[in-house]
Amino acid sequence: MKVRASLCTGINEPWTTHEIDIDEPRAKEVQVRMVYAGMCHSDEHLRTGDMSADPFTLELLGANSMFPCVGGHEGAGIIEAVGPGVTSVAVGDHIATSFIPSCGTCFWCASGRGHLCDLGITTLVGPMISDGTYRHHLNGMVLNRMTQLGTFAERMVVNEASVIKIDPEVNLKAAALISCGVSTGFGSVVDRAQTRPGEVVVIIGAGGVGSGAIYGARFAGAQAIVVIDPLEFKRDHALSLGATHAVASTLDAHFLVSELTRGRMADVVVLTPGVMTGDLVKPSCAMASKDGRIVLTGLGKFDDEAVTASLYNITVFNQTLMGSIFGSTSPRVQIPRLLSLHEAGKLDVERLISAEYALDDIQRGYDDLAAGKNIRGIVTFI
Repeated sequence: MKVRASLCTGINEPWTTHEIDIDEPRAKEVQVRMVYAGMCHSDEHLRTGDMSADPFTLELLGANSMFPCVGGHEGAGIIEAVGPGVTSVAVGDHIATSFIPSCGTCFWCASGRGHLCDLGITTLVGPMISDGTYRHHLNGMVLNRMTQLGTFAERMVVNEASVIKIDPEVNLKAAALISCGVSTGFGSVVDRAQTRPGEVVVIIGAGGVGSGAIYGARFAGAQAIVVIDPLEFKRDHALSLGATHAVASTLDAHFLVSELTRGRMADVVVLTPGVMTGDLVKPSCAMASKDGRIVLTGLGKFDDEAVTASLYNITVFNQTLMGSIFGSTSPRVQIPRLLSLHEAGKLDVERLISAEYALDDIQRGYDDLAAGKNIRGIVTFI
């Protein structure tokens, strides 16, 4: 089948639309007609090379290069066809995508931690999970797909482990955003940091993931939610979502948090910048209280190993420095749960959408993101 898809053909090359071929789904695979795809910053990490693996890692994953690649990992759509052995979904089902596949049987899935499924090793690059071959092609050349998905396409073929059946009555636009960014930010505060009522939360970065963190802090009952972002547009938007304070720098936030807590400092600091850098850790620890939890959620460069922090202070203040993938909660739990909150009118996901784009306009959408015009863009296929 021929479909239109947005590809990146190399580091720093633009997103461009091509007509590609996709094969029929094989065992444990499904064909999805996309309805909406979220424009997460992680796809730009791929394009700019932040997520480019070294040749040795690529070889282990069965690939020679990360490019060309079909972009997109946030999304929602409808199942059009299923291959042999598919049991979790059927033709006509509405689904949200999951950039972390969950097999349901590995140690991590069986222990309730589907966000750490062993199939996650396959998501960076390479062939289908099912049999190690490819389903997407451009002029006879095999195509990688962002996190085993490739939602920037009219249709895609994926393993059933990468899709989550949702109620057909729920809003697919909301499902697309909850499928990654909102869930990641929300879970970073609620599930990873275990924020308790009355605590003070600092959030560094007020984009799509940071907005999810604001919602999470509100639901956790935070007394104060301090957001840091250099862009006034995003600070104003953060306040409209429920942040109690918004400042432009970590230095401004440090003095503000000290004043708000009479010197005790923040219970939780969550880092959701567009690009995680090691120099953000030290001021984050400085803003955290004794027994404070510092959650690194934003994505850094694949080969960045430099982190600046006071090891002495982390020890003597009994602080916890932790990472978080997908908000540290199984996608099969978090996505339906947050969709239920959205449907109940308690989680206004659609407020995060700054603009909608056609498939041909994805590069313009990411240019708008870089220019500070977007909280979250969304691609519409209808």
